[in-house]
Amino acid sequence: MLTLDVYSASPLAPRRPAERSGLHRLFAAAIVSDQFRTTLLREPEQALANGYLGQIFSLTDQEKKIIKTIRAENLTDFAQKVNQALKSI
Repeated sequence: MLTLDVYSASPLAPRRPAERSGLHRLFAAAIVSDQFRTTLLREPEQALANGYLGQIFSLTDQEKKIIKTIRAENLTDFAQKVNQALKSI
């Protein structure tokens, strides 16, 4: 069974910033689920409202705003636009 939880291999390994874990989970869901990815690209508000596998993504208001306003043809383009938007805040 696939889950969206990420565990570090070593207790000494650097951890990802907690404030971005919601985005990591969002992109993990988009990678593993064609249906979620399609919804995210076409109807991002619905994708955020529905979550994935019954779990809602823990995102900041700014991250939600960015996700809802981006329009992209594919996940690569979407990720690049999210990254650019996050760098500008």
